[in-house]
Amino acid sequence: MPHEDFERFETWRQQGMAGEMRYLTDRRGDMRADPRQLLPDAQSIVCVGKLYNTPYPYSSEFQEPRRGWISRYAWGAADYHDVMRQGLRRLAEKIAQICNEPFSWKICVDTAPLLERSYARAAGLGWIGKNTCLINQQQGSWFFLGELLLSLPLAPDIPPPNRCGTCTRCIDACPTAALVPDGQGWFRLDARKCISYLTIEKRGAIPEAQQQQMGNHVFGCDICQDVCPWNRRAPYTQDAAFQPRFFAPELDSLAELSEQEFREKFRNTPVWRATYPGLIRNVAIARSNCEQA
Repeated sequence: MPHEDFERFETWRQQGMAGEMRYLTDRRGDMRADPRQLLPDAQSIVCVGKLYNTPYPYSSEFQEPRRGWISRYAWGAADYHDVMRQGLRRLAEKIAQICNEPFSWKICVDTAPLLERSYARAAGLGWIGKNTCLINQQQGSWFFLGELLLSLPLAPDIPPPNRCGTCTRCIDACPTAALVPDGQGWFRLDARKCISYLTIEKRGAIPEAQQQQMGNHVFGCDICQDVCPWNRRAPYTQDAAFQPRFFAPELDSLAELSEQEFREKFRNTPVWRATYPGLIRNVAIARSNCEQA
């Protein structure tokens, strides 16, 4: 049940690449060594993906000035954690209907201490690309991951081959050079340089040099997925929960938000993670970058 990728994860965090994300470096990070720390009698993990892509422009195509970029996964008005949990709960109930024996189960989304991309790859959902995202040959990388830990023994699937080949578009396009080789044929994300980390997880001031690299990003970054060839024909979701509500908002309007308005607008959405001070900081940086462009 423990995954061989934990050694790579351990090296990554020991090298400080997790930045200030203590949930990856403290005991919660240690728990990723074995899923049985989440469900002691776990024997299998069912991995699922849920599309969130919509027919709106990529950040690399969107050049309208004075608008801020919010990462594609956060455009909807719903919290994807809730949507995923509801679906996984229904799956557990379906399994219970066809299973002739009692079993225990536990739902995990991305907040759980689990190497979910590694298990999703082992389950055959895709390969981990050079941009460190899980990529499915037919559906690209625009999907959320979720897991259902089961005490039932299930036959394992087969990981697909890595199909990134010699392509380096994600690496070349990253404004902050956050994707770095590990010397063993893999690439890893140095979170300290990543625009998603800077705009969502980083608290306090952002170094001036990195501010200039952030462009108009106010929450997250999609560049390494936007340029991925496997996303050229990525299908669209029909789920109403992920239909765009916060696509490229005006920077001036965001700058004028009060803390109460921030709560009313973004509570129960992924943008809430940035916090009000963090979002206002990001908006100020984006406005400055637009003025200098």
